[in-house]
Amino acid sequence: MSELQLHPKAAETLSLWHAMIRSGDLKDLPGLLDEKAVFRSPMAHTPYPGAPVVSMILNTVCKVFEDFTYHRELATADGLNVILEFSATVSGKQLKGIDMIRFNEQGKIVDFEVMVRPMSGLQALGEEMGKRLGAYLAASKA
Repeated sequence: MSELQLHPKAAETLSLWHAMIRSGDLKDLPGLLDEKAVFRSPMAHTPYPGAPVVSMILNTVCKVFEDFTYHRELATADGLNVILEFSATVSGKQLKGIDMIRFNEQGKIVDFEVMVRPMSGLQALGEEMGKRLGAYLAASKA
């Protein structure tokens, strides 16, 4: 992918996302999410639907990750999709991953997919997220 421009509304949302991540305060995240947003976990086969669930997952994972840093940002030609490469530590395990975020024309996040490697980092992440959100996520899918 080459250096492409995001749709102006998507760029605005992404800028707010980065500011929230830097501050560690995601209280304004619900305003960035489309009500039908979905989260695609690296641990689960089916997506988690709905803005409240997506917000809960992202707020929790931000507490689980230590030394979280974004490295590269790539966009699609339509300006409505971005891939953010990151690194972090969870329970002493280093990991690398990508956030694949799709926006609608209004700049709201409609799809947030995460991929993580290596397996040891993914397992540490899944274990910690399961401890914190397991019951909540199971109920959200019921």
